[in-house]
Amino acid sequence: MKAQTLDVLIVGAGAAGMMCAIEAGRRGRTVRVLDHARAPGEKIRISGGGRCNFTNLGTGPANFLGENPRFATSALKRFSQHDFVRRVDRAGIAWHEKTLGQLFCDDSAKQIIRMLTDDMRVAGVVLSLGTSVERVGRDGEGFEAALSDGSVVRARSLVLATGGKSIPKMGATGWAYDAARGFGLRVTETRPALVPLTFEAGLLEQLKPLAGVAVDAVVSVASSSPKGDRPSFKEAMLFTHRGLSGPAILQISSYWREGEAITVAMAPGEDVYARLKAAKEENGKQMVHTALGHIVPRRLAESICEREGVKGKLAEVGDKTLRRLDAAVNAWTVKPVGSEGYRTAEVTLGGIATDQLDQQTMRAKEVPGLYVIGEAADVTGWLGGYNFQWAWSSGWAAGQVC
Repeated sequence: MKAQTLDVLIVGAGAAGMMCAIEAGRRGRTVRVLDHARAPGEKIRISGGGRCNFTNLGTGPANFLGENPRFATSALKRFSQHDFVRRVDRAGIAWHEKTLGQLFCDDSAKQIIRMLTDDMRVAGVVLSLGTSVERVGRDGEGFEAALSDGSVVRARSLVLATGGKSIPKMGATGWAYDAARGFGLRVTETRPALVPLTFEAGLLEQLKPLAGVAVDAVVSVASSSPKGDRPSFKEAMLFTHRGLSGPAILQISSYWREGEAITVAMAPGEDVYARLKAAKEENGKQMVHTALGHIVPRRLAESICEREGVKGKLAEVGDKTLRRLDAAVNAWTVKPVGSEGYRTAEVTLGGIATDQLDQQTMRAKEVPGLYVIGEAADVTGWLGGYNFQWAWSSGWAAGQVC
């Protein structure tokens, strides 16, 4: 069978891969995008509860992790969140802003996928679904890929855009990492990120009555670290039958390491001691858990009092006990035993090392014609649209030159 010859072969029809294909196609390049999935943009489709949190108005380098978080600066500046919003507007997609600068489609995430596939079609891009790469390597100054359908493709440029290991039930694998290693690139340690945290059986049994209880919380990693290395996150937190979830927990999971504890304030901004002291003076006959239940959800108040061994009426407890309850609410330190893993992780932390990539073009410095974009690179964003913006920006940057 005669090999097909292309300018650009992109492996991965996700956000980054499709963005790169559009830009390269608009430059007149012959582009083919492969994906082993049956439909493009599956992560886009399920994101944001089906409405796609497609970017964040506050996106900047400070919202990213990796060996060199500043690596993302160039691409993010050259194709910003505002640039992508203009594309969404031109496509006639209605959107709205939620908290913390997060932008969502008014209707469906499928509108974003349709915008991308329409733009690819107009740009002359060929999309091949249900097709994977069986083998890939150098072919002179370009690349040769043997595909699962038995065909062979030769291309001047090869773009790795298959993402990371998160959500394997959707077909996620470590293919990009293996391919990169095959070309001599270094891959940093990878692990699940933006993922719920889990507790050991004894603590779970103790906290079992709290499953389903949600609070606004401030969560941070308890261990000492360099200033600015591990920020705190103030967002919703949810008790689950496995441990803790919710936006605040997903955020801190990217900074948490196994063996470390986290510290949680479950009534941030409230002086719990002062409020309980005032309640005691006003009505000492009130039960302690009842008074605490005016500050945090009732079930949580009951659980905290039980865990701290505090019973009876406010008049029967001293200031030392009230301060202990204050700490139990706003300085609760707990050690997760792990996370729910790649099964539920929204992204993969780590990836193909950025010191081997050019930050303006996403090209591998030592492998001419090879590009790494999106989640496959060691650039991981916070929860809230940041990872999609990295996909748009990195895909755009590579698409200008590949």
